[in-house]
This record gives sequence, structure tokens and C-alpha cells, in this order.
Amino acid sequence: MSTAPPAQIILSTSRSFGLVAIACGTQYSRARRALDETGFQQIPGGASASPLTDGLTARQTASTLVHRAHEHGVTLTTSTRPYLGDIGHQIAAQLPGAWSSHPEIYSHPAWQEDLVPLLWDRGDLIHSVEHQRVPYATVLRNDTGTHLLLIERPGHSSEYVVGAFGPDGFDDNYEQAHAPRSVVLPAATDLAARAIHETFLPAYHRAVHHRRLDTVLSALEHIREEHLAWRAIKESGRSSDGMPLTGSRLLPELDGAFAEHAGLAFRNVLEHAPALLSRCRPALTPWPQDAAALDRLRAALTQIQETTAPDRALSSIPPPTTTGELAPGRSGVSALPVIETWLADSEAFERQARAAAPGGPVALAAPSPRALTARPAPPTMPGSSTKNR
Repeated sequence: MSTAPPAQIILSTSRSFGLVAIACGTQYSRARRALDETGFQQIPGGASASPLTDGLTARQTASTLVHRAHEHGVTLTTSTRPYLGDIGHQIAAQLPGAWSSHPEIYSHPAWQEDLVPLLWDRGDLIHSVEHQRVPYATVLRNDTGTHLLLIERPGHSSEYVVGAFGPDGFDDNYEQAHAPRSVVLPAATDLAARAIHETFLPAYHRAVHHRRLDTVLSALEHIREEHLAWRAIKESGRSSDGMPLTGSRLLPELDGAFAEHAGLAFRNVLEHAPALLSRCRPALTPWPQDAAALDRLRAALTQIQETTAPDRALSSIPPPTTTGELAPGRSGVSALPVIETWLADSEAFERQARAAAPGGPVALAAPSPRALTARPAPPTMPGSSTKNR
């Protein structure tokens, strides 16, 4: 990370707050002390400000700050840009939908490092946060849960960079394969808002779609491998070490172990599949016959939702215990018909979900997604004949 003074005050101007000061550096407390002694007041987001009501007051404030900074060994830096909190507010106001902006200060360099695992990016944003000093930023949020980070582009006098935080429901955002690429924004806030709306957000939503799909398909593939091994052992009548299963206690234990393992992996399907299904429009694809399969998949998910409290739909599949062992319970076994339905119709799901990617021909022709609420007649859940379907 690039070096910076141990105690620094960065000054910028704001139409709302006047003279804005940001204390930063490994010894940022000295910078804050200088600001407090000068009469600066803290504003939302962690910066400090002094009103510029008239020229005489402004000159007196500047003179006092210079002396206090010198006394405390603080470096004063004047930014060529307006206060970033104002820029974020102006951009948010010009984005379609309900957006808000929230300034953040990373006074100590270590605070900036906390951003790295949270960002979902493979462009200038993550590179800047990892290798350049970024003492402040603005978070842009909308009412659908999208969180963006806006920073001043390091090494440039007027440009900005915007990228995304990882979406809800995922971990391990760092160097994630589907991560969108942050974009450079111009200084004009109307052009910056247009670039976010027309360039960055469409790429972001495509990336979320593909990440969801990859997560669901990986979970189903893992379950399928476990399912095949489970079926093979049951049909052979012997466990993996050759011990007969008939008349022993191993058979119910085998069933329970598969149910719990499969249930844990199926949590990713419960988390991410509904959003993917809501975008699917089989009638607009070359495979309209997939509609019946998608109805079965929706019904299977609804079955879990209706048999569990709405806020506990995911917790119906139990997590591991604190000792690392799988928690015993009936929920994994009860979810088996749902899991087997998803295994049987996974090919149609993948085909339709890929066709429904944002920006594709189906997405462009489709109406707004419908909620996963309508429940068709439940299908006959597959049992021992699943492998033949």
C-alpha cells in the first residue's frame, strides 16, 4: 500500500457543510486533536467540518488550523475535488430507483484493509483498495440490496471509481470468478450516474445471476454424487466396507447420513434458486416444454416453505453442530422428495436459467418477474425409481 503521512488532514469543500476535514494516518488521533482545537465539528460519516459563512471567518479558521496542525505535527493536504460525500449524494439522487449514500472514513490504514474480503470486484476498485491509500469512500445503496463503493480514483485529479460489495447470501467474494469489473466515472455527477445505470449495474446483475446459477448447480452436482453413491450401496446390500446391510442398524444410519449431507448442500438451492426461477420464461425459449419441469421445481420449494415458518425456511435444513458433526434430525429426511425432484429436473432448470440471464434475448422480451408464490398441483415425488427418470 502506498505510504502516507502518519498524521494528515485532508481538506475539501462542501455546499452543505462548508470546509470538510478528514483526519487520517497511523497517528490520526493527532490530526483529530488539531481539528477539535480549531473548532471543527463532526458530521455524519466521521468527517469534521467548519462552516464557511463569510470570508473573514474562513480565513481565521484556516489560520488557526495551520498553527494547530504545525503544533501537533500534522500534514495538511488540500483536495482538488469537492467533498466525496456530496458527490455520492448527487449521484444517488440521479440514479433510477431509491438510492441512498453513506460516507465512510478509514482513518487508520488497517480499517481500509477490512474492505478487501467484502468487495466483489476484479478491476480498479479492488486494486486501489489493496495497493493505494483510500482514506474515505461513499457507499451507495438501493432498496433491492445492491451495495456499491465509490472512491476517488487514486493518481487522478477528477475521476472516480465505483464497484460492488458482494451480494447477500454469498461468502468468499475475493477473486471470485464471476465478479464484475469496477468502472471509472467522470467528474460530472449526471454522467457518472448514467455510467452506473447503463454500464455497471447491467454487468453487476448479470454477474449475480451467473454466480447464483453456478452456486445452485455446484450444490446439485455435489448432491448427485452423494445420491449415486447412496443408491449404489443400497442396491448392493453392502456398506462401503463390505458389511451386509440387511437386518442391521446401518441402513437407517446410511439413509440419515445421506439426508443430512444432501440437506446441507441443498441450503444453497433454497437460498438462490427462487430468484433464478423468477426470471425463467420457457415460452420465450426454444424449449417451452420445460415449463412443466419448472412448475415441479417451484412446487418442491413451496413445499418446504409451507411446512416451515417463513423466516425459518432455510433453517429447516440443519447446519453442523458446534462439534463439527452433523446434527441429527428429521428435517433432512423430510426434504428428500424435494431434493430428488431437483435432481430429476436439474437439466431443464439449468437450460432455462442460462437463457434467462439479464441482458439476454429472453430477459429483454420478458415481463417483470413474478414472485414464487403460485403453487401448481404437487407432482408425485420420485422414490427408488429416480435413477430411471
